[in-house]
Amino acid sequence: MKFVTLNNGVKMPQLGIGTFLVEDGQVAYDTVKYALEVGYRHIDTAQMYKNEKSIGQAIKDSKINRKELFITTKQARTGNVKYMENQLNQSLKDLQTDYVDLYLIHWPNQDKAINRQTWKFFEKIYKEGKAKAIGISNFQIHMIDDLLKDAKVVPAVNQVECHPGLRQASLKKYLDEKHIQLESYGPFMRGEVFQGRFKETLEPIAKSYQSTIGQIVIAWGLHKGFVMIPKSQTPSRIKANFKAKDIKLKDEDIKKIDALSLGKRVYTDPDNSLWGAFVK
Repeated sequence: MKFVTLNNGVKMPQLGIGTFLVEDGQVAYDTVKYALEVGYRHIDTAQMYKNEKSIGQAIKDSKINRKELFITTKQARTGNVKYMENQLNQSLKDLQTDYVDLYLIHWPNQDKAINRQTWKFFEKIYKEGKAKAIGISNFQIHMIDDLLKDAKVVPAVNQVECHPGLRQASLKKYLDEKHIQLESYGPFMRGEVFQGRFKETLEPIAKSYQSTIGQIVIAWGLHKGFVMIPKSQTPSRIKANFKAKDIKLKDEDIKKIDALSLGKRVYTDPDNSLWGAFVK
């Protein structure tokens, strides 16, 4: 497994399994349990996914040493310190761990003062050791600039929508300059990489490597230096996605995939999200 080293020295597996929309209960349990059997050691979840309890049980039953695992979860709501403390403690209880390896602000608030207030809480739990690294998700450049005005700890990661239709070149350049790791979610564009002009470009590339389109997209992201967390509940695809780490793409194929990017979002635009000021 390849790792990236975060700006605080923490090593993060570059390939993990995402659990967005993985149903709580047996489905989430089986998905994570199998992923760990295949070889994944990086699990990405969130309070908003409502599946942390099942994931925690799967991790426990795997009997894998906690130090070998990298667990990420995300803060659902922001602004009220007591509320955030309760949320974090519930996540730790459900995941059956004393700490998470990475804790993210799931969505930026449209009130930047609340983002700064939330980050102070994150810096506190980082200092306490409840999170080995802290970061953000769905933050645009101007939002990060504002956050950094009085931040004592630079975010280690920014998890954002990133795929062949939206390769986030400007954001990646900015994050590299700030020593913040870009993590991709939604690499398959809600299935659009398997259709239309994306399929027309990706399918011949996949055939040339005797691989699938999904594997090529993951291999492309790893080549670009992104942390990749593809989601699947199907055992064969979970295993195939993991094998994508062994694919080495030629520069000419990377350029073909890069050319697919036209700034197309398939998820929520952070500048127009519903996250307004926190209401007590």
